[in-house]
Amino acid sequence: MGRKPVDFPEWLSERVEHIESVLDQLLPPAPTAPRSLHEAMRYAVLGGGKRVRAALVYAAGEASLQSGSEALAQRIALDHAAAAVELIHAYSLVHDDLPCMDDDSLRRGRPTVHVQFNEATAMLAGDALQPLAFELLGLMPIAPALTVQATQLLARSAGSLGMVGGQAIDCDSVGQALTGEQLQQMHSMKTGALLEASVLLGGIVAGAGSATRAGLESYAAAIGLAFQVVDDILDVTSDTATLGKTAGKDAAGNKPTYVSIMGLDGSRDLLQALREQAHAALLPLGPSAAHLASIADYIVGRDR
Repeated sequence: MGRKPVDFPEWLSERVEHIESVLDQLLPPAPTAPRSLHEAMRYAVLGGGKRVRAALVYAAGEASLQSGSEALAQRIALDHAAAAVELIHAYSLVHDDLPCMDDDSLRRGRPTVHVQFNEATAMLAGDALQPLAFELLGLMPIAPALTVQATQLLARSAGSLGMVGGQAIDCDSVGQALTGEQLQQMHSMKTGALLEASVLLGGIVAGAGSATRAGLESYAAAIGLAFQVVDDILDVTSDTATLGKTAGKDAAGNKPTYVSIMGLDGSRDLLQALREQAHAALLPLGPSAAHLASIADYIVGRDR
């Protein structure tokens, strides 16, 4: 008999626990010189976070496997890809929290890295997490052509045409009135690009065909935007203790958000439409995409 199917909360809990262990093993040990840098890197990455990006890598891998089961090399490669996106995400949070950017003192319910250590160490920790992510992709035991695709994808998603570019637009837009189209472009780069990369990395590592990749791309675009819409809603409807970061920061900083442009009800209507788009994109992938569908529901459900 095959293994009994695991329900989504149990699957997600297992994935979160697993990637935490993988990251712990792949990060440099804290006692390794320079000690303060490695302590800060581990502090930035471990012990918190929803690990949505890693879960997307694993779920997309499940949806893309040709044989329906992972080979050992694919499992290792998925671990490295999942760790890489979490390292890039962690570095971006460290830098976003710095005084020269958002100047925040709380992240994941505890002091930000520059508060816990110092500003220079935080900057260097973020700088060091970036190359480690690409080192891990280079160590994936898969076809070299797929490694190149994965590396180019993550680099593009994290760079000036993706996450960093979106952050630059965000900084330039403080106090300005953006249209809905401009706001969507900013967030598709700042937040959506790395979420989309997480989905597509899982597909690349698992050897997804062109039809599967097309479905993954449509799904990823919808959930990438949905994630930011939820964040904008939570910034005005939740509190600091629940969020684990400073609530009301966007409004206080006069930053454009979906709520400021569309209102709360309009933002929630958009969120449901994006959820439906994500589910529709997965229909051609069949039952193997069940966990991707559940992640879409999970992301939208953060607004409850």
